[in-house]
Amino acid sequence: MADDHRPDRNEEGVHLFVERMAMAFAEFGFPRMAARVLFAVMSADGPLTAAEIGEKLGVSAAAVSGAVRYLTQFGMLVREPVKGSRRDRYRMPENPWYEATIIKTGIYKTLIDIATSGVEALDGGATPGGERVSEMRDFFVFVQEEIDSLGERWRARRAATGHPPRAVR
Repeated sequence: MADDHRPDRNEEGVHLFVERMAMAFAEFGFPRMAARVLFAVMSADGPLTAAEIGEKLGVSAAAVSGAVRYLTQFGMLVREPVKGSRRDRYRMPENPWYEATIIKTGIYKTLIDIATSGVEALDGGATPGGERVSEMRDFFVFVQEEIDSLGERWRARRAATGHPPRAVR
């Protein structure tokens, strides 16, 4: 387990941070247990097993299992095997917010494709319904382009502010 019990670490403050961030994320529709797991791992000094995460949060391994599965799908956590064991450890990827945004925004490509077929079915946008679907498609195209641009600007800002890639632990 990561040594999170250093004298300079305020465990009560860390617990409060984890729970408050989880509540804030849950208010925006993020699954609460996944948010608790995410911020428990984020605040740890190294990778944690599911049992260690459960111990930190006071929850069962089953609750942690579903949450880590959700978080790994979106690139928010990385699963790595524990050598000589059947267990896995979980850690944050190098740049989780960027990664999750890029992975999650793959949905826009799907929505753009479906909306495009809807526009074609609705006489190329020449009808009121077709015009609404066309505008929705155009909005999703715009959002996807902005996210791509935002990702480029984030990488440049991260490099300019001296944040080299972190070593994978």
